[in-house]
Amino acid sequence: MDRWSSRAGFILATMGSAIGLGSVWKFPYEAGANGGGAFVLAYLAGLALIVVPLLLAELAIGRAGRSDAIGAMAQLARQFGRSPWWRIFACIGVMAGFLILSFYAVIGGWALSYAFDALRLLPMPLDASAAQAAFVDFLHSPWRMLAFQSLFMAATAFVVAMGIESGIEAASRLLMPVLLVLVSALAVYALAAGDARAALRFLFEVDPARFKPGAWLDAVGLGFFSIGVGLGAMITYAAYAGDDIHLGKVALITVAGDTLVSILAGLAIFPIVFQFGLDPASGPGLMFVTLPLAFAKMPAGPFIAIVFYALLFVSALVSAISLLELSVAPLIRLGFNRRHASLAAAGSCTLLGVPTILSFNLFPQTRFFERIDLLTSDFMLPLAGFGISIFAGWILPRQWLAEELGLRHSAANSLSFLLRYAVPALIMAVVVAGWLD
Repeated sequence: MDRWSSRAGFILATMGSAIGLGSVWKFPYEAGANGGGAFVLAYLAGLALIVVPLLLAELAIGRAGRSDAIGAMAQLARQFGRSPWWRIFACIGVMAGFLILSFYAVIGGWALSYAFDALRLLPMPLDASAAQAAFVDFLHSPWRMLAFQSLFMAATAFVVAMGIESGIEAASRLLMPVLLVLVSALAVYALAAGDARAALRFLFEVDPARFKPGAWLDAVGLGFFSIGVGLGAMITYAAYAGDDIHLGKVALITVAGDTLVSILAGLAIFPIVFQFGLDPASGPGLMFVTLPLAFAKMPAGPFIAIVFYALLFVSALVSAISLLELSVAPLIRLGFNRRHASLAAAGSCTLLGVPTILSFNLFPQTRFFERIDLLTSDFMLPLAGFGISIFAGWILPRQWLAEELGLRHSAANSLSFLLRYAVPALIMAVVVAGWLD
């Protein structure tokens, strides 16, 4: 089996898996729509109570099982005298990851298209109606959307086909520093050129009056969904990790890195938003409609647009690589060679993305994008995370888990309690709240 060449390579890959559009795109607009500072506190609570325990469990399962998510859970279930059918939760996670990648690549294509336009130094729209019209025109161009989705998937497949050390690890070593430099540079620029005081107050001032009812569950859920625990991607990545790597430290560094990027993304966006009197709660359109207005009014707007949309593309790519590997790894276990498995999975995912593309233009009545997003985020991903939590908390011995993760007795007891009771309960609370919303 392929292995990561070093601890640093493994950590950069797990950070890349965790840091995606959820961190750079979704976190800023969710914070903007839900009151800023109080939302950030609830988000951090979600990381501590759901994400870290599940991430630790996935890392332990992956390295001990030495296989893809499905194979690892089956292997450990047999090892501890339980039914291998526990792997059904990993199957659900892998299928969810495949479906998510099918529309994630479409959105990655949006970022790639806007980065391409910025490189061509195309003029930015000067008013809100023009910005909205430009985005709508793009969404109503299925061939253009398909072209950029295909380019995005081709780049993802190329990296995964090259293998663990030569492909995923090498790409992570290159792309993660680029991502961190881009988001840090944008944050520094935005704080200097924009309304830093308003942005800092918005992100970090806790004002319960601005915190909408039920928003704390949205914040807890965002941490769960943005890092992608429950899919089994971390199980797959941990299968390639050496026995000398302290998995507990890897989990904490990964979550800390994701949180840092999310905060920096907010600091890169909100000073500009407030400086130009834009709406911080403008939803997904914040990236593709609202911000182009600001770029058009800035002295270095075209250059900043290039950097910003390059950041979006890189963040989408590093996460997409892990989603594709999640599907490729089981195919390799079944006898496919890596290149054929990568091509088959990427090709199938591209085809599945076509209905998503068409739901924005030719066949909006199908609402395919909304339905597949709802299926994965409100049903499949929570169910997989729920099952992995129960498996780790009740099936895997506490002492074994502590030794695999390098935890002390008290930390192991806390982790066991969270996996047995708190994580399943909070996942169900988030799901039920979503259904009732």
